[in-house]
This record gives sequence, C-alpha cells and structure tokens, in this order.
Amino acid sequence: MPNRLANETSPYLLQHKDNPVDWYPWGSEAFERAKAEDKPVMLSIGYSACHWCHVMAHESFEDRAIANLMNELFVNIKVDREERPDVDAIYMAATQAMTGHGGWPMTVFMDPDGRPFYTGTYFPSEDRGGMPAFPRVLQAVAEAYQSRRGDLITSSSRVIGAIQAQSAPRQSEAPLTRDLFDQAYQALASEFDPTNGGFGMQPKFPQPMTYEFLLRHWHTSGSQQALDMVTLTLEKMARGGIYDQVGGGFHRYSVDTYWLVPHFEKMLYDNALLPVLYLHGWQATGNPLFRQVAGETLDYILREMTHSDGGFYSATDADSEGEEGRFFVWLPSEIDDVVGPETGRIARAYWGVTREGNFEGKNILNVPRDADEVAADLGISVDQLMETVSAAKVALYDARAKRVPPGTDDKIITAWNAMTLKALAECGAAMGNTGWVEAARRNAGFLLENLVSDGRLLRTWKASPEGGQAKLKGYLEDYAFLVDGLVSLYEATFERRWLDEAIGLADRMVDLFWSDDDGVFFDTGTDHEQLVVRPRDVFDNASPCGGSAAAMALLRLSVFTANVDHQRRAVSSLGSVTDLMARAPSGFAWWLCALDFELASTEEVVIIGQPDDPATRALLEVARGGFAPHRVLAGAPAPVDGDASPLLEGRGLLAGRPTAYVCENYACQAPVTEAAELAAQLS
Repeated sequence: MPNRLANETSPYLLQHKDNPVDWYPWGSEAFERAKAEDKPVMLSIGYSACHWCHVMAHESFEDRAIANLMNELFVNIKVDREERPDVDAIYMAATQAMTGHGGWPMTVFMDPDGRPFYTGTYFPSEDRGGMPAFPRVLQAVAEAYQSRRGDLITSSSRVIGAIQAQSAPRQSEAPLTRDLFDQAYQALASEFDPTNGGFGMQPKFPQPMTYEFLLRHWHTSGSQQALDMVTLTLEKMARGGIYDQVGGGFHRYSVDTYWLVPHFEKMLYDNALLPVLYLHGWQATGNPLFRQVAGETLDYILREMTHSDGGFYSATDADSEGEEGRFFVWLPSEIDDVVGPETGRIARAYWGVTREGNFEGKNILNVPRDADEVAADLGISVDQLMETVSAAKVALYDARAKRVPPGTDDKIITAWNAMTLKALAECGAAMGNTGWVEAARRNAGFLLENLVSDGRLLRTWKASPEGGQAKLKGYLEDYAFLVDGLVSLYEATFERRWLDEAIGLADRMVDLFWSDDDGVFFDTGTDHEQLVVRPRDVFDNASPCGGSAAAMALLRLSVFTANVDHQRRAVSSLGSVTDLMARAPSGFAWWLCALDFELASTEEVVIIGQPDDPATRALLEVARGGFAPHRVLAGAPAPVDGDASPLLEGRGLLAGRPTAYVCENYACQAPVTEAAELAAQLS
C-alpha cells in the first residue's frame, strides 16, 4: 500500500511512495505526531538524480525489517532538496557543523521542534568500510534520545546558534573597490590546474560563475593569464567525457582531473549556466568550438528537457537499467554496427575509443587529440574527418535513443527555468537564433501564467492529467533569477511586457525578502513558515545563491529604471560579503561579478528602428557583438511612446533612419545611423 508520498508531485518523493517506511512529506502533521508520541524525527533529504540516494533507498528504505525499525522508533520525513532548498540549507549547515562534511543523501535526526542532534549522509544497510550499519545507527540514536535527551538538545542548541551566526549579516567597513578583484584572482590562480584546466585535482565541477569572473577580470584588467585559464578549461571540458559528445549538454561533474569520467546525471542549472559561459568565451576569443558547444547544449534542452507547454525539466538520472552511465557508453563493435566499419574506424579514432575502454570496459566518448593529428594518422583531411564525425554523431544519437534512457525528473523549478530562459534569450540574440529567443519567450509566458498565484511567485510545477499543479512559495532565488531572465528577454526582443514584469517581480522581491534592519536579503519570504533559522545562504555553489542573484538582477534592472533604491540595496548586499569575496572567491564568484558590474562604467546602448528593417538589424548585430559584460541594450520602434525605461526618453529616428544612441558614465555620444559608426563608438 502506498504511503503519504503518493500524494506528492516531486518525482523524487514519488520514487519512495511504495517504500514500507511510513514516510511523511515535510509539514506540521509529522512534527505534531512526533510531539504526541514523544518520538524523534528522522529526516532524509535527497534528489532524483542522486546515485547514492538510490543506493540507500534500495538497501534500507525498501527493506521491510529496516523500515519497521524506522517506523517503530521515529517519525520519518522525506524531502526533495530541489523543492525545499530552505530545509536543505539549514540541515546541511547542521550536518557540516556536526560531521565536518556534507552531501546527499543527508540523514538528520531531530527533536519534534526541528532541532537536529545527530546527522550523517549515506549509511549502508550493513557495517561496511568503517561506516556503521543504518539499523545500528537507528537503535543507538533512539536510545540516546530517550536516555540523554537533555545533553543532545543542549548540543543541538549550540549548533543552531552557530547556524544563526553564520546567517547573520556582517556589513564590512572596507569600501567596495577593484582591489578585491586582484586579491580574488590571485587566490584562484594559485589553485588552477594549468595542464587540464579547472581548480584542484578531483572531483572537478564546471563552476561557470568562477570563469565568468575571470572573463570580467580579463576584460577590465587585460590579464592574458585570466583569459587563458578560461579558454583552457572550456576547451578541456568541451573535449572531455563530462560533455555529451553525441547528444550535447553537460553531466554534473568529473570524478577525475581530466574531465573524462563524469557522474552521468545532467542538471538543468548546469546546462543553463554553461551555454552563457561558452557564448561569452566565443565572444571574447572567436573560438568556434565555444559557439558550437553553447548551441548544442541549448538544442539538447529544447529537444530532451522541455515540456509541451514550454517549461523545462529539472534533471536526468545517472543510472539506467541499474547501471551508472550505461546509456552513454560504447563498445567499439557497437559503433561499427551503427555506422559501418570505415566510418567507425574514423569515429573511434576521433573519440578515443579502444578495445580496453576507459570506463568499466566500455568507452566514454571524448576528444583526446587535436583533429589535425587524428586526420594525419588516418590519412584524410581535417574537413573529411569532421564531416564523417558529424554524420556518425547523428547516427549514434538515433541508435542511442533506442536504449533504455535514464529517468527524467520532470518537475519544473522556477529558478532553474529562469536561468534557462536567460540563456536562450542571450544566446539567441547574440547568435541570431530566433528559435531560441522564441523558446525563451514561451518559457517566460509559461512561468508567469502557471507559477504566479495571487501575485505570489511559486517554486515548482508538475504536469498532471488535470493540467498541472504549482506549489510551494518561491524563494529569493526564484524571484531574482526570473527578474534577471526577463531583463535579458527584454534586451533580446525589446518587448515592453518583459521589462514591466521584471519591475513588478523586483518590487515584490524587496517586499518579501529584504530586511531594512539587516541591509540584506533572506532566502525565505516574510510569509514563509517559521523554521529553526531564517536561512540566508551566501555561498555561490553549483549556481549563484539567492543573494548574489538578487544583487546582479537589481543592479542590471536599475540601469533600465533609474531606481536608486534597488541599486542601493544591491550595494548593501555586496557590503555584507566583502570580507569573504577575496578570501574564498570560488564560493563568491557571482558576488564578484555583481561587484564588477556595480564598479564599472555601464555602457547603455539604445536602438530605435523597426525590427524588420535591415538597417536596424545591422545596428543590433554590432550592439550584440563581442564580450561586453557592462553593456545594457534597450530599444523600440519609432516613435517611442510611454515605454517603461527612462533610457528611451527623447529617443527617435535620425533623418528618418534607424538610429543608435550610446551613453557611458553619464555622458552620451552623438546618435549614429551606420553600423560602422556604432562599432567605432563601442570600441
């Protein structure tokens, strides 16, 4: 008989609906029962693409004897960390404080008031590798709670106090200056792998915000080394197994230092942030590989991760048919069977395929050698090599599609969708791909129609036979990313609706999440349920945190609206992490990017002209060209009438022709009508 999770919409929670564990979703019902029965709570947090979450589920949660022990001794709660980042952040901080490390699955034991007293991650079903068996842990924790409850709660109170102190803002007395960038850059350079790219040894994560900062540092300082760090890493990732050489898109991270063997899950946020980074890499260097990877990744999202209504799914699993990576790896004979022995010979040489394999006897496709070297060894031209590889890629993709695919987490998360619509809008505008811009427009409409209820942005949506269900109040990151994504969509389309929507969401974000007393944003709104701590995560991890995302969104929006209050709030937020940015730049990279935008002279470009006029398109191509992280773009057909942005006030056609206006540092240049003249002004 299914448990209470059968009524949930999260695919991760639904994976556990048939467990013999008497699971509760997070909520008052579970804690009230724990109080009534004087039992501790066992909280298990994970997500659908988490390999070890599946392992613990199979070993323990599907085992009736272990489940009976859990049901007897505890009230058990299961949480999807992607639905509830607030709960995850609080108890991850507790786990790290108590154990010195964290990860998923996360296992937390707490009292009925939500105070944690014992934590861990994965526990095996039997004693193994120095780890205690989960049944032994359950019995020991339950016994300790009954016999030493006072000591446990005292210890828990100290942990909660530490978490509260960690969340408390500390405004720096130091001014916000570019000296921070040099310090941050030197700290990053000391950890960089000059052979393989990336930072440290292994595992290696993509860390797109860190490379965005390095690109900005190169742009303002001229540091060739900073640019070289970016280009080396982008090339190595694009040629490695972390990148899906057949289908496009990036896996979560590499377990080795070479970007070869990934954990095979694919997360939407990675595949939203990385195309923008590769776009910027292409704009900075002209390297066609970077443009190709950005495009292939966006096409992967639209092909495999898109709901028919326009929303984007959250993730795909690492496992299929019970094996990690099975869907993505190849035997040499499998390649030859699909494309034939001659094409197979060329494709295998290009992708480094061997009889021995590079992953459990099979091959993760990667590009270990330069194309000219491979072509020379094969006795063919580089053009012939790449044409053959392109044809093989199509055939292998079609053949792979017949395999059992990894599971898809088809819930739609507002923040991750907003990152994706920004990527589609920005890349579509810069590369002239109207299909991507249209996908961004459709996604924005979907989010505003389906994930806003009574003026309140919601967190997640799941399709259903009744048409779909949205739930959970949105967090700071949901608002911040959607504001920023809508601003980018406005820049790509000049459609006033998107800027108006961004302005309204930004005002609501301030109402819900801003604290005048503390001068910072918190992650949960004033209308949120009360937790043991009001969370405020300041670290940029796999994606920017809510605070840094809000700072960047408000800084960019304020250029269009001249809203000084929004700009001041962003600066106050930056001041709360000033002391940390230089010391731990990889954890504050998007904060550094926001600070760079604040300290730079913003380049305001306005294009007036009918969008289908070739002269307008020529001006836009110049305005959207090159790497210009401090440029904002506004526009309208003539005449401008009551637009939301002060940037457009008084703008019109010059001599009846499409016209460009460039302003920087409170000074404007003469309006121009020729693309070459605009290029000269922008250079």
